Amino acid sequence: MNGTRVGRWTDWLIALGVAVASAAIVIWQNSHVAVLWDLSYILENSYRMSLGQIPYRDFPFPYAPLTFLTQAALIKLTGRVFFHHVIYCAVVNGLSVLLTWRILLRILHAAPNKRLVALVLTTPLAVLSVYGIFPHPFYDCDCTFVVLVCLLLLSRFASVRAGSLLESFFAGALLIIPFFTKQNTGGACLISAVGCLVLLFLIDIYSRRKITKYIVLFAGLITSLCVAILLLHHFAGLDNYYRWVFRFAAQRRMPAFADMIGMYKNTGTVWWLLLVAVGLVLMWLSRRNRQIAWLSMLFLSIPFVWPVIYLVLDNDASERAERLVNLWPLVLILSLVAIVAVVRRRSVADLFVPVIVVATVHGAFLSQQLWGSTYALWPLFVILIAFIISAVSWGSTSSAFALTSVISICLLIAGALYVRSHERLDYADLDDGDLTHSSNPALKGMATRGSWLTDFDELVAYTDKEIPREDGILFLPGEDLFYYTTGRRPQFPVLMFDHTVNPYTPQEIVDTARETNINWLIVKNDLQLEEDPIERKDELMNLLMQQFESVDSLNNYEIYKRKSADEDGDADGDGDEEAP
Repeated sequence: MNGTRVGRWTDWLIALGVAVASAAIVIWQNSHVAVLWDLSYILENSYRMSLGQIPYRDFPFPYAPLTFLTQAALIKLTGRVFFHHVIYCAVVNGLSVLLTWRILLRILHAAPNKRLVALVLTTPLAVLSVYGIFPHPFYDCDCTFVVLVCLLLLSRFASVRAGSLLESFFAGALLIIPFFTKQNTGGACLISAVGCLVLLFLIDIYSRRKITKYIVLFAGLITSLCVAILLLHHFAGLDNYYRWVFRFAAQRRMPAFADMIGMYKNTGTVWWLLLVAVGLVLMWLSRRNRQIAWLSMLFLSIPFVWPVIYLVLDNDASERAERLVNLWPLVLILSLVAIVAVVRRRSVADLFVPVIVVATVHGAFLSQQLWGSTYALWPLFVILIAFIISAVSWGSTSSAFALTSVISICLLIAGALYVRSHERLDYADLDDGDLTHSSNPALKGMATRGSWLTDFDELVAYTDKEIPREDGILFLPGEDLFYYTTGRRPQFPVLMFDHTVNPYTPQEIVDTARETNINWLIVKNDLQLEEDPIERKDELMNLLMQQFESVDSLNNYEIYKRKSADEDGDADGDGDEEAP
């Protein structure tokens, strides 16, 4: 008994060590990386919400609200200090590691050496947890975190016949949270979870078991959903919410079905499946001949070893990262096969978590498919690996542990290089120039390579001196934390000008600028983004130059002021003419 208690405490200490390491990775990432575009989108909109501006009603907003409201609450409570958001990401990253570890213990409950295997599989999350790759506040990362919370509660719910009714209510109430964190990922999680719960409910009715906990869980779900709907109706309006979060977002971001299934057409995945099939056949044969057991382990481990081997074969960071990311289709296919293979010898409750995870991952792929969407999903990848391992009838305990160790070591090595290379962040210029820090108190803790921050400090100093705080400003394309840093109140409805968030045509932008009393125009010249996000930029600038005139030029910004009424009228071609 004492030995078991000591072992559990040891497990907790190791898991906490991995969690602390993952939190440290986030802090380290933020010490030299600032992805200005994505960071600005989250914190600029969160700041305007902290001022009382309502998304969907007061300004276009094609995303679910909870990540932004969380950051807005942080701003209200602790002020406009960037490092506070870094601490938030580090804490969520560490908690995600612990949640994944507890889920793995439940997935592996029938596997040999489950405690040791769970810890080994958790280790790669030191670098691949939700905020390890992208270290700033973001809805993908937050959504995976709340999905993990729901998975842990639901796994407890499904495995205990008569659990706590309060916990059942809490599990149902939280099930709606992912949906309001990121609509596609959370929606897939919600739909699949409710489907599994209804199936379990019907099975328990047929088996004449108590169903009180289901009634309490569904009551929690319905209560939470009704509260969310009432709040949206009261503050933003349900029509506005549907317009922006579903209709507009689907128009601008929904991929074609061919793109969705394209990852399964990769010939490399076919070869990996053949190797795994050979490995499984050899494992079955090893029951009679133990000498070929290790040969089966070799075949099963090759797909996971390959990304590490490729680190030596190729110096191209993109090619290296692709070998790691391309493990996803293989693991998803193997998970589906494992679900079908064990459905007769496992309870439905044992299949609860993997079914939800597979559905959730495919929901996440609706954003940016395989390459772009997986950066916050690696805890779910590890959960699927654990399920596959638990589904296989191992000939010996050492075989399962050996394969688990190889997979974890390979994920740790390849994942660490993936994080270090910033390949997932290659849409921004993060590697050119010296490391610089901002001198502005609001940006304390922010650092990145290049002159982006020092140039922005110059802009902030200029606007503080030359532009009255009550004057409206149109800031193009919106790559910097301008309003968050300066504490000014945004007056233009859109803060970021790219295809996914800006619903306005060039002429509508100009007209809206006039209607909202925008007197100043600031244009950033060189962007950290590799591509200029503004659509029809030349047309837009030609229209704006008819109403604004240049007043100053900074290192990386052009400053314009609205022309006087007479000049503006003449530029529009409607100036007064002398009577004949």
